[in-house]
Amino acid sequence: MTTYSSPHGEDLTMTDGSILVGHDGSEGADRALALALELAEALRGRVTILRTWQIGYPPAKLLDDGYVLSFPEVSARERAALVLGVGRLRASHPTVEVDYLAALGRPAETLVLLSESSRMIVVGSRGLGGFAAATLGSVSERCVRHAFCPVLVSRPPRTDHGVDR
Repeated sequence: MTTYSSPHGEDLTMTDGSILVGHDGSEGADRALALALELAEALRGRVTILRTWQIGYPPAKLLDDGYVLSFPEVSARERAALVLGVGRLRASHPTVEVDYLAALGRPAETLVLLSESSRMIVVGSRGLGGFAAATLGSVSERCVRHAFCPVLVSRPPRTDHGVDR
């Protein structure tokens, strides 16, 4: 087990050698998680699913009936939502051990931080391709460039015309 201190002061503890998956609730994240679970099952490994959150405007995630939540409270709620949101995919691989992490931070930054003790990172791609992906600076692209472990990018299925959906 390795514990990292996030840039925002939260401790993130991860089992060394886990397959790390970034999950934001999107279809691409579900594809990445399904792939990571299949790999972990074949390799008899473990999966760590990470969800990051950020303070937005309005800061709705920080409010609960007029009460301002602490960062650890928001992270706990995000973790609970993550567990619930991936339950169906998780249930399809009952033998794979899974850890869930949620923290305040940027997705790519946090994935790269945790990559030091990861076996591999699996991330989804929204399939923008070409110039759009180059100008947007995607999470997957930053992980590929900066991670301390191999990175597998799960791409969307291709249409009949060879273009990402």
